[in-house]
Amino acid sequence: ARQILSQQRAKCAYEFAEEGSKLEGKVAKAYKSYTKKIPMMIKTNGLGATFAFVKAKANKDTSKRDHAYEVIYTQTEQWLRETTPHVFQDKQGKPLKNQDLVYIFITQDSHTYRQIAVEVLAFFTWLKRFAEGLIEGEDNGD
Repeated sequence: ARQILSQQRAKCAYEFAEEGSKLEGKVAKAYKSYTKKIPMMIKTNGLGATFAFVKAKANKDTSKRDHAYEVIYTQTEQWLRETTPHVFQDKQGKPLKNQDLVYIFITQDSHTYRQIAVEVLAFFTWLKRFAEGLIEGEDNGD
C-alpha cells in the first residue's frame, strides 16, 4: 500500500503543480516559491501555525501573488481529504461541523497531528519538485 500511496501522492502533486503553473505569471512564480517555503515553515513553526499563516495570507483575487497561498491551501486540503478522510470526521464517522484545515490540524491528538505533518511534508516534497520543473522564472516579489 505504501508504493501505491507514494504513486498517488506524486500523481496528485503533479496535477496540482500543473494547476499552479497555469496561474497568472507572477502568481505561478509565487506558487513555486511558496511550495519551497512552506515545508521549512512546517519544520520550524509546526503544521497548525504554518497553515494559519497560509490561510491568513490567502487571497481570492487571482491577479494577486498571494492567490498562490489560496491555491496551496485548497490543494493541501483536497489531498488530505483523499488520504486521511477520517480526520474530517468525528468518532462516529460523521463529517465535522468545522472542516477548516487549521481547525482540523489543531484539534488532533499529538500522534495524528504528527502523522498529518509527515504526510503534508511528503506531499510537498513532490509538489515543490514538480512546481520547480513546470514553472519558469523566479519570484521576485514584485
